[in-house]
Amino acid sequence: MSEWPAEFREILDQSFVLRTTFARKDGALRTLETTYGWSGGREIILSGFPGKRDWVASLARNPEVTVHTVESNRGYDISARVEVLRDREERLPHLFAFVDRWSERPGFPRKRFAFLLGAVKVNLRLGLPWWGPFYVARRIFDGMPCVLLTLKGDPVERFGPAPAVTPPRLARNQSYSGMGESH
Repeated sequence: MSEWPAEFREILDQSFVLRTTFARKDGALRTLETTYGWSGGREIILSGFPGKRDWVASLARNPEVTVHTVESNRGYDISARVEVLRDREERLPHLFAFVDRWSERPGFPRKRFAFLLGAVKVNLRLGLPWWGPFYVARRIFDGMPCVLLTLKGDPVERFGPAPAVTPPRLARNQSYSGMGESH
């Protein structure tokens, strides 16, 4: 890992990536833009809003993914193995790292999340119970997906663009041609 290109490490530290995996329901390859937390090592954490997510089920069923960098003069691809974390004590440090990174991005509400996360961390460090507003925070963290990607091998420089992002799936009664049209 120490021989990873500096540009690759910088991209992981400051940018977002694409991930390609197989869809759970139909087995089709899907490439999605991903916000993540990075440990500085071989681990990337994926998360998002609380609730069940199809992308988590797809990753649990097909735990081999490829991570593609996109914001640089050079592109890199690297394989990763997925583990969906379910235990609260195991998940919390990873979720905190994810929210820390997410809250660094521009935008007013994100700064509030950084402040609230700081309060939750102090509460836990002091060994206090999840009471009052911290109970609500615990419910939110318990509902957030937590997926650990372990990067395997070394990044491979890609010549050419990253794979195109797969369009979102539509409900059975929708079509792409009808989007944006008023009836």
